[in-house]
Amino acid sequence: MNVSRPIRARIAPAALRHNYRVAKRAAPHASAWAVIKANAYGHGQWRAVEALRGEADGFALLEPEQAVALREAGVGGPILLLEGIFSARDARAVGEFGLTTVIHCREQLDLFLRALPAAARCGVYLKLNTGMNRLGMGSADLAAALAALAGRPGIEVTLMTHFAEADGPRGIDGQLARFAEMAGDWSGPVSFGNSAAILRHPAGHGDWVRPGIMLYGASPFADESATALGLRPTMTLESALIGVQELQPGDRVGYGGTFTAEKPMRIGIVACGYADGYPRHAPTGTPVAVAGRRTHTLGRVSMDMLACDISDIPAAGIGAPVTLWGDGPAGSVAADEVAAAAGTIAYELFCALAPRVPVAVDAE
Repeated sequence: MNVSRPIRARIAPAALRHNYRVAKRAAPHASAWAVIKANAYGHGQWRAVEALRGEADGFALLEPEQAVALREAGVGGPILLLEGIFSARDARAVGEFGLTTVIHCREQLDLFLRALPAAARCGVYLKLNTGMNRLGMGSADLAAALAALAGRPGIEVTLMTHFAEADGPRGIDGQLARFAEMAGDWSGPVSFGNSAAILRHPAGHGDWVRPGIMLYGASPFADESATALGLRPTMTLESALIGVQELQPGDRVGYGGTFTAEKPMRIGIVACGYADGYPRHAPTGTPVAVAGRRTHTLGRVSMDMLACDISDIPAAGIGAPVTLWGDGPAGSVAADEVAAAAGTIAYELFCALAPRVPVAVDAE
């Protein structure tokens, strides 16, 4: 890749496929949607599709226009619209392109049935609100929706819900009980499991699971690492040192001088900042790897640069490789570690990758 500034992101298709297979092994009796919303969590929708084409049971995303683009690009398997339709045009596209759409409220269902051609064949996921309290129908609306859809034989219906606390101590039992109460004698297909439920709650798999963050090599749990779960990093953000400074006791680093040296130090300046998507609020001590050694950041993250401690890495000079997160020549740093230090989650790191950062795809 012919770029001057050393920062870049690398995407590993093999890791994405590996992580999808981890999901399949964890939920062996379910089919699995590969969730590629938010531009595949910042990894690139088309890169994810190419990596998983022929592997994934189906793809799940948000934008109807992107679903149509997948069909037009020759993706023939199931495609799920996770927030459903937003217009009559979207409803017609569901029928024309054989998509599957979530329906989460009566108004959306009315729009869908008015606009969908009578003979259309497609799938509908009726979403039940079992406790997340974002989107989803209550019991009365579900009964009416099932009745309305019963007269459309070309529509295959699945019931779904989304777990709010599959990654925490409350788990999924309460929501599963609520789902069973609402669904009554429903005997058709169901879709439950997000990444956390796939990995920790077998009762919450259903017929279709929906792995998201685990596909991209991060853990859905605060108390268990991606490595412990058998996941591999799919994105590596890497750069290099573009400056070195020698500090004396009392010298301060960066805007606001939020870090003060207590002893002689050697620090490296990395070509990466918040305009590249690195979290500005990452504090001193956030892990980073330089020239094969783990170290940590110092002071505030700037727009285009950050500082790190290289006092114990004598080989590190200008041009030394740096891994901000992922697995690179400079060493490995889990995105979850960086996110935890910055008080956020790996989802946000991945999705915040800036357009100005060049992206390379690892050869296979």
